[in-house]
Amino acid sequence: MTPTPLKKEQPTVADEFLMDNPRSERVKRVAALATRAGRKKQRLFQAEGPQPVREALALWLRQWDEPETFATVPDSEDTSRLRAQLAPAEYLPELDALFFDPRALEQHPDISALLDRVRGVLFNPERELPRDARIFLREATPEVLAAMGDAETSQGMLAVCRIPELELAGLDSLLVGMSESAVQVRSEGSTQGSTVETSAVQLAPVLAGLQDPGNVGTVIRTADAAGAGVVILTPGSTDPWAPKVVRAAAGSHFHVPIAAGIDLQQLSDFVRANGAQVLAADGYGEVSLAQLQSEHAEQDSAYLARPTYWLLGNEAHGLTEEEKALADQRVSIPLYGQAESLNVAVAAALCLYASAVAQHRH
Repeated sequence: MTPTPLKKEQPTVADEFLMDNPRSERVKRVAALATRAGRKKQRLFQAEGPQPVREALALWLRQWDEPETFATVPDSEDTSRLRAQLAPAEYLPELDALFFDPRALEQHPDISALLDRVRGVLFNPERELPRDARIFLREATPEVLAAMGDAETSQGMLAVCRIPELELAGLDSLLVGMSESAVQVRSEGSTQGSTVETSAVQLAPVLAGLQDPGNVGTVIRTADAAGAGVVILTPGSTDPWAPKVVRAAAGSHFHVPIAAGIDLQQLSDFVRANGAQVLAADGYGEVSLAQLQSEHAEQDSAYLARPTYWLLGNEAHGLTEEEKALADQRVSIPLYGQAESLNVAVAAALCLYASAVAQHRH
């Protein structure tokens, strides 16, 4: 069933009146998004604080203000073929509503400027935006924002966004690359038909049963920084749209597609059939990450540069034998001190950046 959005009609400037009742039904619906049941029912999540709100606004502007200007670049000299530089918008969250304290916006002039740009598009009588592009905007008192949010201390702004429904059957185009027809709008107003090409995923973490929200959020943020094309979670992992995960990811939910509940066996079979490899981060692996990074082992370095999905296991128990069996190689991270193991988010950072460096070198 399609959830009822928080907005109901085309917004106007007069719509932005002050919300001052922390016990209103709308406040309760937003607060319910702090729970898994609430997110599942409404298919929405909270993005609380300056960094997630900044990225949510920037993503909305990317899609509805200047979609082709900075989302693509020409493919060599052929201006009719464009290469996507960012993840396709349909795989990312969509901004549904924004609640804010004007005094908080004064502390973040860049976010205030983004909101002004959004208003300029929303309230432009010459623009006919589809329903999904319309945002419910409200000023809110600190008490209302505190009642809505999950953080111990409200930061004065909270976005509500739609969760993209990504299943393996719908991920195939993203994973292996795709081409789409598009219309490029030039600065002088002319248009040109183009083909936008999105490259196949070259790097991705696969989280198998990770439970700690901080770890999951940190891995999402690290994957974004390393240039990963997607973050995948298997059943049994924590909900990547939970407030603590979103805060830990610091806005990266709006940069990299996130797919939860993906069957590991099916994923492994699919990506391997399409030329990628699956590497398992395993403390008892037969080859070490240091060996694969060796400057003197060109063959190993080239191996690390291949399209790679890094399999990362549960914080307490690691990967199961069945999960390890799905990998092409088990890779250990050398420990030079006395610690028994590494935190999984740290291990993920080492593995992802080892691949990222090798891929950018070759």
